[in-house]
Amino acid sequence: MGWEVLWLLLPIAAWSGYLVGRRGSERSSGERFSKFSQTYFSGLNYLLNEQPDKALEVFLKIAELDSDTFETQLALGNLFRRRGETDRAIRLHQDLYSRPKLSADQRTIALLELGEDYMRAGLLDRAEALYTDLLAIDQHAPTALRHLISIYQQERDWNRAIEMAQRLRAATGDGTSPLVAQFYCELAEQARARKEPEEARKLAREAVAVDARCVRAHMLLGRLALADGADEAAIRHFEKAAEIDPDFLSEILSELLATYEKLGRSDRAQAFLDLMMQRDRGVAALLARSAMIERSDGRSEAVGFLADRLHQRPSVRGVLKVVDLSFPSESGERAEAIGLIRELLHRLLERKAGYRCSRCGFSPRALHWQCPSCKSWGSIKPVHGVPGE
Repeated sequence: MGWEVLWLLLPIAAWSGYLVGRRGSERSSGERFSKFSQTYFSGLNYLLNEQPDKALEVFLKIAELDSDTFETQLALGNLFRRRGETDRAIRLHQDLYSRPKLSADQRTIALLELGEDYMRAGLLDRAEALYTDLLAIDQHAPTALRHLISIYQQERDWNRAIEMAQRLRAATGDGTSPLVAQFYCELAEQARARKEPEEARKLAREAVAVDARCVRAHMLLGRLALADGADEAAIRHFEKAAEIDPDFLSEILSELLATYEKLGRSDRAQAFLDLMMQRDRGVAALLARSAMIERSDGRSEAVGFLADRLHQRPSVRGVLKVVDLSFPSESGERAEAIGLIRELLHRLLERKAGYRCSRCGFSPRALHWQCPSCKSWGSIKPVHGVPGE
């Protein structure tokens, strides 16, 4: 509260300078300033003593008496909103908007603040109506569009969200393509859940048309192709997804390897894994390649291959694989010791975060395309290296 209240004290200083500088009766100016400051400090005192309702009444009275306190009233409303007191913020901003002497710009600003109050309070229908009205009269259109995109995301109205994002891009040139692609993917996932693969494929292709580097869309198209028996197409989309962002290789590798095997394309699998080992920060490609070496050249070669690369790219999962390959069957005390090592390595893996948001650090156990914490899109990825593998 300290800094916020200090900020609210600024109008006292501004008023004092303003009144001293004005021509006219010093006595009249002094009386006006004294009355203003007494009332203002009374409101601040109520705030400091956690009596916000009384403070609100005082500040509303000030607003009625003086038209020069608009910015201060906005700041106070924002203070209430940040503290979660949305009912008081709404009342204050509604009162501001209803004041007859406001300019058109001030009235619009008051409406924008009121819209944020509604959103913070969860009154999305009111916020939507307000921002839609502002959009209709072309007032602060980019701000209104951004808020409407946020509202439609919360309501999971992806078609409206796409429409608003496209309008925002047309109005400002903002790079909304990755966001729109995610919205198309949401619609595609819904169609897939309804057992409508053609509609899902169409929507996923729309996502790629909007953003050719949408990993999620390529992964979805790969799985749709796989379900349809279009194995070559599935491979192309899975490979494309991994090439765009190797961090997601672990999400599709089992499906991709199974498809290579089904088509008898071990040569293509080997070439792809070799490429990914150069680019992937994780060990998914490394473990898959070691499995191929084990099948073709034996366990000893696979262990040597893994050990050599784990020096450069340490990984708990990789060490566990080396243990499994090196000690496939033991007995007696040695078996007990190896079993203990395996158990410890498994426990380490269980405690590691599977995914992490690059924006806020949220660490879920499953992949989310929109972070549940900070609401950013495409920011959650598998955790690689020692922290995750």
